[in-house]
Amino acid sequence: MSNLDQHTQENVEIMIEAIKTKLRMASGAAMQASNFNVDQYEDIKELYDIVNAKERFSISEVEALVSELGKLRKK
Repeated sequence: MSNLDQHTQENVEIMIEAIKTKLRMASGAAMQASNFNVDQYEDIKELYDIVNAKERFSISEVEALVSELGKLRKK
């Protein structure tokens, strides 16, 4: 397991993939980890921590998290 305290593109990709898996994102293909970069590391890590802390999510929670992820994608 990587040290997620290190701000690397590899860790960004690990966290995005973990978020997609945990949220069972049907639109996961649209959320390619390579669409995110280290500039948003802290925000991505925050979402990652939120997702990892909960066992289940309501539909509205998933929608809100996916929306936040969308805002972090590279323009």
